[in-house]
Amino acid sequence: MDWGLMGMWHSMSGIARGVVILLLCMSARSAMVMINRGLRFSVARNQSRAFIQQVADAMRDGNLDEVISVAERNRKSPIASIVATGVSEFQSALPSVSNDKAIDLARRGLDRSVATTHSELKRGLSGLATIGATAPFVGLFGTVLGITHAFRGSAVQHADALSGVAAGIAEALVTTALGLLVAVPAVWCYNYFTDKMELFDLDMANSSMELVSYLATRPVRRDAR
Repeated sequence: MDWGLMGMWHSMSGIARGVVILLLCMSARSAMVMINRGLRFSVARNQSRAFIQQVADAMRDGNLDEVISVAERNRKSPIASIVATGVSEFQSALPSVSNDKAIDLARRGLDRSVATTHSELKRGLSGLATIGATAPFVGLFGTVLGITHAFRGSAVQHADALSGVAAGIAEALVTTALGLLVAVPAVWCYNYFTDKMELFDLDMANSSMELVSYLATRPVRRDAR
């Protein structure tokens, strides 16, 4: 038997090849999610830091229009996104609306923005968790097929020698190893991104509370519309 990758591939049954192809597709999908979320979280972190530095003066001066402008320049930042929504809701209140009502509108806008931003940041992570949880079982299915193939080869050849079962054993080991190779990075990265998500959620919650407290000191804009 040829113990190279192509040799083992040609010795596999059709179903086992399907298992390998499925695992490779799962690996490609998880790699895409890892790269996409890694870049997204990196941009979100960097823009959040930039937003906090750039918006400080505008907040200190009470220039809410400038706050929104700075947020628009850092729209990939979760903090900037919710701040822009909260300030916009506050400023869009009708002149006849009391400050308390305007703050309540801003709070509702913040809640919606936090939920929307959380969903956007989390996109793809459920698939990563699914791949990490199911890939070992897909590999185990290939293992069962490989062992079955081995016993079938032994029965057909009426042989107990290793040569009679080598192909099936190799098939079983390859699918088992591939299943683990797909699952382990997916689980690691899912846990890593989940930890990052918790930090983003904490930042958004703190920013929401701080913005509500800040808006409580600001009057509703009374200019005619």
